[in-house]
Amino acid sequence: MLRIEGMNTHYGASHILQGVDLDMPQGRISAVLGRNGVGKTTMVKTIMGLVVLSGGRVHVGGTDITGWPPHRVAREGVAYVPEGRLIFPDLTVIENIKVGERGPGSAWPLARLLDLFPSLRERAASRGSQLSGGEQQMLAIARALVSDPKVMLLDEPSQGLAPLVVRELAGVIRLLREEGVTILLVEQNMKLAEAVADELHIMVKGRMVYRASPAVFRAEEETIRARFLTV
Repeated sequence: MLRIEGMNTHYGASHILQGVDLDMPQGRISAVLGRNGVGKTTMVKTIMGLVVLSGGRVHVGGTDITGWPPHRVAREGVAYVPEGRLIFPDLTVIENIKVGERGPGSAWPLARLLDLFPSLRERAASRGSQLSGGEQQMLAIARALVSDPKVMLLDEPSQGLAPLVVRELAGVIRLLREEGVTILLVEQNMKLAEAVADELHIMVKGRMVYRASPAVFRAEEETIRARFLTV
């Protein structure tokens, strides 16, 4: 469903992503771990067309979307939940969700989203700025889902959230996998990544240097943490 081949990205003279490859079938969750500044966010922004690709290809469901602008990438079925959520603070919960609507026939209509996120139903008339961090994160996911995505890009969704809310988030991510949504999860929270991902990757200096199932990752975690993840 999502395939990245030899992705290279530059910021000016800085070579950020250096030949990133990733192949994700439909309904797969792949988590990408790594220290701050290694290129994880740049990768999802490049998929989304927010950062210009300087080499390589990106395919979604067999369609080559390389070089497409963000609005075309979104119409092809890619939804982006950015780091920091970036909801609209002056819009209500309902208005924030409706911003993401693409038209009738969505698999995730408003009523279903409010069933999935009961706290949003309770706060439907509240402005984005009035929500807790956890509620804002659920709202950002709901806003992405209403576009009926094939692929969802989640950038640090657990950032700043209490452990109880992170467990709720894990349940939502698992449900989306059951619904056939392909999810690329960028995370610092290893426990969340292990709990939901089908495959874990580690990025170092713009390169994918490790790939394993959660079971293998858990068996090697101490070594891997010391080698690639500890500052």
